[in-house]
Amino acid sequence: MIRSAALAWHFLTIIPLDGGSHVRPIPREMASSMQWYPAVGAVIGGMLAAGDAALHVALTPEMTALLVLCSLVVLTGGLHQDGLADTLDGLGKRGSPPERLAVMKDGRIGALGATGLALSLGLRFAGILNLPSADGLFLLACMPVMGRCAMVVSAFGSSHARASGGLASDFFNEIRLKDVLCATVWTGLVLCGTFGWLAGGFLLGLGVLVARGMVFACSRVFGGITGDVLGAINEVTEILFLIMSPSILMLAAS
Repeated sequence: MIRSAALAWHFLTIIPLDGGSHVRPIPREMASSMQWYPAVGAVIGGMLAAGDAALHVALTPEMTALLVLCSLVVLTGGLHQDGLADTLDGLGKRGSPPERLAVMKDGRIGALGATGLALSLGLRFAGILNLPSADGLFLLACMPVMGRCAMVVSAFGSSHARASGGLASDFFNEIRLKDVLCATVWTGLVLCGTFGWLAGGFLLGLGVLVARGMVFACSRVFGGITGDVLGAINEVTEILFLIMSPSILMLAAS
């Protein structure tokens, strides 16, 4: 259990854990670690919320939101931003699935990927800046939980778009229903315990719907999904969470 949680932490953040095993994980261990993704997201979210609260004391709201956004990108090593840019480049390429996948594998970023990345960061900044004062810190803390749960839900039942596979193949081939249930139930308890059963359940359902919808759409275009697509799903889910959750909380309270 400890090793599984450590694998999730090392994969999703750049912060090393002392005393971690250096033995190469087997595919099943990598897939099993996904049940810990929402927990890692909770730690990341807690760090973001704490930073936001501390920075608000001395800085303007705009500068605080920008530094919180920078902290998120640094903590995760820009992993999901890279996936979003590559996925957008692949979607923008006209051609067969192999041709689209070749563009995604190219280390260079295209015009569509660069534009989408800039817009996504702008939307994140605006979302963080305009979080409601009453629930803002809780929403900021829960955002990474939902995003990482979306990746777990997306991996289950999916196949790799490349015949040769890739890093995400271990997740797609070995993830089991119990891993998905564990991650989803844990996320649901966090959201419902924080915002109430109605709002929390709606936020969870919306996140799952967005994730599976993106899997369906990308599978039709690429012939499957890749690790880059998982990163893009995380980004889109988190951005929608930031933008839509204040209105959902208001509707649930009325």
